[in-house]
Amino acid sequence: MNESHDSLRYNYEVTGMELDILVEEARKIPSVLGSRMTGAGFGGCTVSLVKESEIESFMNLVGKNYKLKTGLEVSFYLPELGAVPAEIKM
Repeated sequence: MNESHDSLRYNYEVTGMELDILVEEARKIPSVLGSRMTGAGFGGCTVSLVKESEIESFMNLVGKNYKLKTGLEVSFYLPELGAVPAEIKM
């Protein structure tokens, strides 16, 4: 995930200051496995893989630091998982 964001940032130049700040702040947190922009580029969404027990701390810290650096509020969306994978018998 990290290398993908870096490639989008440096090779294709389709990120932006706000996206890069979100990713940089996320990567500073030890419980984050990876972070990258998502979507078609030039947008404002990132995906971060965060240890479940640290999600609230992640949102507080990234949100605070993002606002300090940009003056903007950040919104977080948590995924809702559906049924687990299973074999379909026909």
